[in-house]
Amino acid sequence: MNEELTLSIEKLVYGGDGLGHTDGNTVFVPYVLPGEQVRASTKSKKKKVIWADLLEVTQLAKERQQPRCPHFGKCGGCHYQHISLAEQVRLKKEIFRETLSRLGGIQWTGEITEHTAEPFGYRNRAQWAVRDAKPRAIGYFLPESSVILPIDECPVLSPRLAETFSQVQELTRSVQLPAGVLEIEAFADSADQKIALNVAFEKFPKPPAELAAVFRTAIPQLESLLLLDQRTDRFDLTGPGFLLHEAGGFTYRVSHLSFFQVNRFLIEDLLKTVLSGAKGSLALDMYAGVGFFSLPLAKAFERVVAVDANLAATRDLYANAEKAGVTIVTFNEHAEVFLKQTDEKPDFVVLDPPRAGLGAEAAAKLAALGAPEIAYLSCDPSTLARDLAVLTGSVKKQSQDADSTPRYETTEVHFFDLFPQTFHIETLVRLRKAP
Repeated sequence: MNEELTLSIEKLVYGGDGLGHTDGNTVFVPYVLPGEQVRASTKSKKKKVIWADLLEVTQLAKERQQPRCPHFGKCGGCHYQHISLAEQVRLKKEIFRETLSRLGGIQWTGEITEHTAEPFGYRNRAQWAVRDAKPRAIGYFLPESSVILPIDECPVLSPRLAETFSQVQELTRSVQLPAGVLEIEAFADSADQKIALNVAFEKFPKPPAELAAVFRTAIPQLESLLLLDQRTDRFDLTGPGFLLHEAGGFTYRVSHLSFFQVNRFLIEDLLKTVLSGAKGSLALDMYAGVGFFSLPLAKAFERVVAVDANLAATRDLYANAEKAGVTIVTFNEHAEVFLKQTDEKPDFVVLDPPRAGLGAEAAAKLAALGAPEIAYLSCDPSTLARDLAVLTGSVKKQSQDADSTPRYETTEVHFFDLFPQTFHIETLVRLRKAP
């Protein structure tokens, strides 16, 4: 295919690409800025839509800057290092508004409060893939092309994770990394001192104890190690099985298969903003995870109900609640299942779903509970738009009871730049039941 194209970039879209048009086709090109003139090469085409690789920027936007990382544009981990932080934030807010309008029929013209921090050294979690070609290398996996590129450094990692990355790289260069490693997932605690690793093998090449010894020798700060043999689906754990994170005066145990917020600089701000002013009789924490919001909610409400489908996270929540001396009612099940079964009316609801969002059916069930206030923390504006369309009534239900279902109005929108240098958009939307 490899047809060369010349076009002007009109805007950035969610996903990181720039959008332009040429010869009646809509074209998506990465690593560009609105207003730039570019040369691109066709990578794939479907009807009148083309996905292209950037060849050259022939007319630069004034907002373009020199990327800090030498691997930018190749590894796929970052999308916006060529854009200043202030312009990244402005563009993300613009994309957010456009997505809500286009997909949800929601026109938010109010303020979007910005929450930003240091744009490098922020990540307390990283995922690396390994290739067995010689010389062996460790790097970031590009799912769209099934390519693994060797990476020598990564400036978005926390100092301890960056050190761990170098130590694992040394294992590969000295040919000491055990054979059959497919992927390594690394986590740092909130103090950025201790490390946990998840290491996936196609098949264990030797006894797990010997494999663990290799990693513990190479990485002295390794606190906990979970090995996985994918062929037999066998796990082997050495160490406590978790790291500890401090936030908001609480201590959170976070196990290998549980989730915790990635940006170590904005965790406190996120917790404080989501729960600002929340108090009452009953709080519902959906997608509660290890209890990041549940624990402080238990200090402000008479009862807290926490729901999460991840068993490891639910077990962590039990342990965290016990350590904090609070009581939380937990349900280890999917949100949509819980919402079909409950008829309790909470005073306050926190939603922090994965990228798939809540879902239209579950959003309708949640609206029917009629909670006075909802705090929806979203990491994907497209699924947020779908859910808000239901919660705010911009898309009416086709059933007879559409008019009787409580609907909500948006009172606040906050943008948390939890993933600077990338296209990811984290927003908090505060909703109040309409009168």
